[in-house]
Amino acid sequence: MRLLQIVYRFEIRPTPEQEQKMFCTLKLCRHLYNRCLEERITTYKATGKGVTYSMQQNSLPALKKETPDYKAVHSQVLQDVLRRLDRSYQNFFERRAGYPKFRNRDNYRSFTYPQVDIVRETFQREGFVYLSKIGFVKIISHRPFESDKVFQINVIRKSNQWYANLTVEISDPEQITGDIERSIGVDMGLLHFYALSDGTTIEAPKFLRKSEQKLAKLQRQLSHKKKGSKNRRKAKIKVTKYHEKIANQRKDFLHKESYHLVTGHDVIVMEDLQIRNMAQNRHLAKSIHDAGWSTFQKYTEYKCQRFGKQFVKVDPRGTSQECTCGNPVPKDLSVRIHKCPRCGLEEDRDVVSAKLILERGLKILTAA
Repeated sequence: MRLLQIVYRFEIRPTPEQEQKMFCTLKLCRHLYNRCLEERITTYKATGKGVTYSMQQNSLPALKKETPDYKAVHSQVLQDVLRRLDRSYQNFFERRAGYPKFRNRDNYRSFTYPQVDIVRETFQREGFVYLSKIGFVKIISHRPFESDKVFQINVIRKSNQWYANLTVEISDPEQITGDIERSIGVDMGLLHFYALSDGTTIEAPKFLRKSEQKLAKLQRQLSHKKKGSKNRRKAKIKVTKYHEKIANQRKDFLHKESYHLVTGHDVIVMEDLQIRNMAQNRHLAKSIHDAGWSTFQKYTEYKCQRFGKQFVKVDPRGTSQECTCGNPVPKDLSVRIHKCPRCGLEEDRDVVSAKLILERGLKILTAA
């Protein structure tokens, strides 16, 4: 049986003493990351050979003897730092990211326990989570989760607050046999966030666009502060918090819409959009990222897996330039109404595209 991974994010509230330990853990992890990155760079320049994860992991015991402070950090947390660096190199070699960079305290904000502490039973105290070398930390679990299935804990610092990301493995439910009457085609857009093949349209919320004026004001205030001052640090936190507010608004909207979409239908068909390529258009990039198309597709797909629904991606080519009768109806983005000279269909262009998307998806399912 295939397992499905789900991540729950809960706020945690450490005591002042525990918070100092967590800050110390972050600092040591960041120093280890930078130290190992420097080792890889200097070794390659000197010998022309790379340093592997295994080689750096084997050097951890000697590092603890050399720098006893690292004994205050769980060994698996330190190993995860090395894995994080190794993944950065893999992403670089596979052209998914740029060359790994040295981290400062603003862009190294989390540490991970790859395995929960089964000896002390991580969740044995109700309302607390046990973090090795730190202790039992109060956790605000606003929704139920299966504590015995948590296998990884990531602790992250965001906007002066601490959060715990709990990764849970659950059994992948059996897939529901798709009912054609409960199938839906989804066309993503910028005017409409999405249009459905049944004629339903949801307007794009444009959270970033609506907040640009306030955000620009906060950024101007930040730029006027002296570099390295406490006031600049405070102003930077305000900007960060406002960015996170916008991101949280978007996530909340995307989670709710994807949930309603998945629970209301058995088969969901979407376009297989190359969003990264589309975002290279400088006129549309901000609107595409503000809409969150990629995240919405990801949320919809994993919810389909969780609820046993069918999720299908189809080729997007021509969905906005054809009619449901098969007749080509070319039009540019400024034309919002689809008018077919052959069959006389006159309807919102996004709804017609959603119907074509659904047709393509059903063909794929029937051919399988």
